[in-house]
Amino acid sequence: MKRKKSKYKHITINKKKFYFYKISWVDITGDAGHASPDEFDKFECSKMVTFAYVYKRTKKFLWTFASYDEKDEAYSDRNVFPSGVITEMKKINV
Repeated sequence: MKRKKSKYKHITINKKKFYFYKISWVDITGDAGHASPDEFDKFECSKMVTFAYVYKRTKKFLWTFASYDEKDEAYSDRNVFPSGVITEMKKINV
């Protein structure tokens, strides 16, 4: 029986698949300068986008990596996001 090919971008490391995502999330924005009430009212969180492989996900956190070693099981460009800051996750099609 022939295996169905995944329509999503992924890699396999030690027989485990890691899927590639576009992750939208919000980050704090800071400013140490003076601001008028009008300027302060327009102050918002930064809307960020990260493209990465999802390593692991729980109810509280999301672990990602963007680089990896092809010969050894080693991951780089790693992040851990609190689940509450993530606004959207989309698997990337091949």
